[in-house]
Amino acid sequence: MHHIKISDIFSKMGQVVYLHFFRYNQHRFWAFTQMQRAHAGLQDCKGLQFYKMLGTGAGAGFSLRPDFSTYALLSVWDSEDDKKQAFASSPVLQAFFDRSATQRIYALRPIHTHGKWSGQSPFVVQKPSGDKPIGVITRETLNPLRLIDFWRHVPQASQAIKEAKGVGFFKGIGEWPFVQQATFSVWESAEAIRTFAYVSQAHASIVKKTRERKWYKEDMFNRFEVLSEEKTPLV
Repeated sequence: MHHIKISDIFSKMGQVVYLHFFRYNQHRFWAFTQMQRAHAGLQDCKGLQFYKMLGTGAGAGFSLRPDFSTYALLSVWDSEDDKKQAFASSPVLQAFFDRSATQRIYALRPIHTHGKWSGQSPFVVQKPSGDKPIGVITRETLNPLRLIDFWRHVPQASQAIKEAKGVGFFKGIGEWPFVQQATFSVWESAEAIRTFAYVSQAHASIVKKTRERKWYKEDMFNRFEVLSEEKTPLV
């Protein structure tokens, strides 16, 4: 197993949230099968409150084309100790590191949440420090009757975030292709997000159409402070 330096920043906190991206050069078919097969092993992890195995979109991520080289794991834990113990002892979690070529790991503190994810509210909002980058996860279950209309507008949304100022990383993620979609983005500040939300005409147009055309059966919007970001191997 690769030796990963895991942040101790959560050590005196309660609930902890991590988002891992695993990129595979080899073992891509194995990684694809873990979208289903990993559940049995993950459900045995002590202290794991909530998790989602996620595929990703090609390119920047906002695409109908899947990225079969990259998969993500969103996990919410009772404590940092539970998370560390699971990653040290779980064969499933160890295999993700052993078989992937690179990893990108975000430690996140929830500071705002609205909506439901599979009928649940998994994130416990905590007091922000105000001096860290902001991570945003949006997640939607699409209305089957609105799929074509929604996906026709995805290129517009993708271009808007590509042109946004203050965004450092963004990737499309999701549980099921075409129907259950999510995005993760990292911004230099809350002000950068507000500027994008209120100044970008393309973004405002998408938000308006979302409401008018009832694209979503279920949706969720979450903001996090990014407590740490690790890329391994370091390049």
